[in-house]
Amino acid sequence: MTILVTGGAGFIGSNFVLDWLRASDEPVVTLDALTYAGNLENLASLDGDARHSFVKGDICDGALVAKLLAEHRPRALVHFAAESHVDRSISGPGAFMRTNIEGTYTLLEAARAYWSELDGAAKAAFRFHHVSTDEVYGSLGADDAPFDETKTYEPNSPYSASKAASDHLVRAWHHTYGLPVLTTNCSNNYGPLHFPEKLIPLMIVNALAGKPLPIYGDGQNVRDWLYVTDHASAIRAVLAGGQVGEVYNIGGWNEMTNLDIVHTVCALLDELRPDPAGSYKRLITYVKDRPGHDRRYAIDARKIERELGWRPAETFATGIRKTVQWYLANPDWVSRVQSGAYRDWVAQQYSA
Repeated sequence: MTILVTGGAGFIGSNFVLDWLRASDEPVVTLDALTYAGNLENLASLDGDARHSFVKGDICDGALVAKLLAEHRPRALVHFAAESHVDRSISGPGAFMRTNIEGTYTLLEAARAYWSELDGAAKAAFRFHHVSTDEVYGSLGADDAPFDETKTYEPNSPYSASKAASDHLVRAWHHTYGLPVLTTNCSNNYGPLHFPEKLIPLMIVNALAGKPLPIYGDGQNVRDWLYVTDHASAIRAVLAGGQVGEVYNIGGWNEMTNLDIVHTVCALLDELRPDPAGSYKRLITYVKDRPGHDRRYAIDARKIERELGWRPAETFATGIRKTVQWYLANPDWVSRVQSGAYRDWVAQQYSA
């Protein structure tokens, strides 16, 4: 048996592949286009491991996807590949429409053709697992109940709109064609191997370099934070026992403001890598808020606990400490992923 993982060299995808092969000997085929956020170094520990094979390619290449399905005969396709950064989607939405919508459509059609030709037990066992986000649900008020799986979709950014569209495609391919799909909508992930354009790794990297720690608006935007290996274990649980056609929200039960996140990171760095110039909090800098910035996300993850027995293993306190320690121990990884294009992007985005 084999699984095919799209986007498996990115942050969440690579953590999933590594976690999968720690827990199982079932082989993994990773398909990734290696755009700016995809990094083969994330999978370097699997070099020479016969259980893992890597293919560089685009999920919009239907012929390539069909070829991989025919050659490797996977029992599941786990779909992580996506453009995922809200700020980038505001300045350049086209790439998000192509990858997140056209790419998901291409995968669904290739999977449908492959699944339709399977026989008996193999056909009954096949799953198309679509990994999505809580951002499709829109924004919550301070006193609103967390998102559950019945929440109306109200995406507010080009990124979340493209993911909402992909979710609807997955649902339609199940209801129209019978394709056995599973969808998970997760909250904000954090942990090792996170590309340093997102909040937590950006704060760590900038602080260590003595650079400003940019915080949008008043810093009171709230997110629910999920340690990335908890996300991986949740996907394994859904893939193993989830009901076909169902949606499962995956959250960390950790609602925190962006400002509190940054204060926590600074306090850990003050403890683990103190700066003679003083606390890293001195670097906090407020910048103009981004357009359409959602105020609050929160996940109600009771369904996955009730039906599949899954709960996150990490608290935010344990997960963020592990994350900061990983970045302190891996400065070479950070320096290699910070290409000139990445530095130009950060300078442009936070110039205000």
